[in-house]
Amino acid sequence: MPSSTRRPLGRRDLLRLGLSALPAATLLSGCAASSAAPRGETGVVRYQGWSGQVTFPELAADLGLLGDLRLEWIGNTTSGPQDIQAAVTGDVDIGGAFNGSVLRLVAAGAPIRAVVSYYGSDALSNAGYFVLDDSPLRGPADLRGAAVGMNTVGAHHQDVLGIYLRRNGFTDVEIRDVQPVVVPPVSSEQALRSGQLDVSTMTGAISEKAEARGGIRPLFTDFELLGAFSAGCYVLREEFIAANPTTTRTLVGGIAQAVRWSQTRPYPEVVARFTDIIRRRGRNEDITTARYWRSSGVAGPGGVIADREFSIWLDRLVESGVIEPGAVDVSRTYTNAFNPFA
Repeated sequence: MPSSTRRPLGRRDLLRLGLSALPAATLLSGCAASSAAPRGETGVVRYQGWSGQVTFPELAADLGLLGDLRLEWIGNTTSGPQDIQAAVTGDVDIGGAFNGSVLRLVAAGAPIRAVVSYYGSDALSNAGYFVLDDSPLRGPADLRGAAVGMNTVGAHHQDVLGIYLRRNGFTDVEIRDVQPVVVPPVSSEQALRSGQLDVSTMTGAISEKAEARGGIRPLFTDFELLGAFSAGCYVLREEFIAANPTTTRTLVGGIAQAVRWSQTRPYPEVVARFTDIIRRRGRNEDITTARYWRSSGVAGPGGVIADREFSIWLDRLVESGVIEPGAVDVSRTYTNAFNPFA
């Protein structure tokens, strides 16, 4: 469907669709990078943060990689899907989420473009699907009818679970019998230990602390299932890119350099920088969370996006009937045109 005939998504559409979008419109190439926004382009980029975490736009600003661009923090997000919905509705200029969530919005008609990867899974940073040590769940066949806790549905943890089950012989009907249960990450360990869940998905500091307390074990991790991969991207509205090509190049280029900085600097240096940023910004956060940072998990240098990092999720979404065959062209869902490492 040509972009000129699409009706922009409103908040009611997003609530009705949950997460779900047509191919993004024509690729908009940027102009030469500049430290200052030219006349007519915005010099302020609105975004949401994460409590106790440093986002790559924040790191880029702290490292002086955004030139004269100023970030405007409007609050913290509760999930990736919520963050990119805020970008679609124009409440923020940039948002980040799991690539499968991006595909859902693109398939529903959202005029957005993924521009740089910002998180992923590797041997150091990944999502684990944990059970109690004495749980009878030992393999995929045992998950029939199980309640699996995750931070949100229609996103990373649910789609990884779907691929895990499909690869282990589950039909789509059987996969639907495995119940996703939305649990705030801070409650995931307690929900598992109290018997409210059969499986709990945990990452980062939460999983490390839970494992240190003992009594739990991972059934599998997304890294064991899929290898190292970038899992989520920052997205921009296409109208933002069209109206602000130089700002876009500066913003994305700065984020890409910040990602590369985290990929190449010694671990203690990155943790120290994150801790200092969290302390200085004064948002009444727990600064100890930064100590559990192990890696960005981003596979491509500087967050360069690989086709596989969208196609693997699109294949599953089409197979499960969430997205119609041919509704999304992966090559028009993302662009590396603004990334200096591409």
